[in-house]
Amino acid sequence: MSKGTAALRYRMGSTIIFLVLLVAACFTLFPVYMGILNSLKTEGEMMNNILSLPAKLQLANYADAFHKTEFLRSLGNTVVVAVVGLAGIIVFASMAGFKLSRTAGRLSGFIFGLFVMSMLIPFHSIMITLVKIAKELSVQGSTVGLGFIYIGLGVSMAIFLYHGFVKSIPRELDEAAVMDGCGEFRLFFTVIFPLLLPITATAAILNLLWMWNDFLLPLLMLTDSDQYTLLLSINMLFGQYGNHDWSAILASLVLTLLPVILIYSVLQSYILNGIAEGAVKG
Repeated sequence: MSKGTAALRYRMGSTIIFLVLLVAACFTLFPVYMGILNSLKTEGEMMNNILSLPAKLQLANYADAFHKTEFLRSLGNTVVVAVVGLAGIIVFASMAGFKLSRTAGRLSGFIFGLFVMSMLIPFHSIMITLVKIAKELSVQGSTVGLGFIYIGLGVSMAIFLYHGFVKSIPRELDEAAVMDGCGEFRLFFTVIFPLLLPITATAAILNLLWMWNDFLLPLLMLTDSDQYTLLLSINMLFGQYGNHDWSAILASLVLTLLPVILIYSVLQSYILNGIAEGAVKG
């Protein structure tokens, strides 16, 4: 096969892949586009034709959604849950992933295998037991308690990612730090942890998306409307017998998307690299 033919086939293959990805992106983003489009319409325009452009931008829908969902309070509750959950997952998973990766032996492999196997257990099979345990420990009805529950549920996947990524860090760094008098904790937090930034960003954004968009677990754990997360507050806008405030619902969903999109935009340069390093080397 000549170089010209090979180059032509490569360009054709790249073009086909690009078109497939473009179609997939449009398919994925279409619901977001529809949500934004209809959040700027009146209720009548939306019911008449959901695909049409708004006759006039109804920015008042966003003010209405901000008020009805008590957005700042709900945002604060969601942030508390996410910060507690992310902090615990990153600290515990990074330490465990480092230790298990650096420790040779059957026991280390067995413990790591337990964490990996726990990822295969469906949440619905443990949620009743989880609710009962939360009641017994008096953490049900608390945003901080919900954050701790997320730590327990999310740490396994993060350990899997950290475990693989640590293998890309030379052991000579550990040995040099120990020779300089570093203890194990100082070695980890001053030498190793700064090198884990790509996988830390990956674990953070994956778990943030999960906690930010989760509906079922907060519904089971939060009993007071003053502690509701954003999605639970939005759910309150759905009335009985199909009497839904769609303008406020769609506007509040768009508002809920903005913080996650901002964080993802900041961390996106680390995500693919972190997933590839953590998964392939794992």
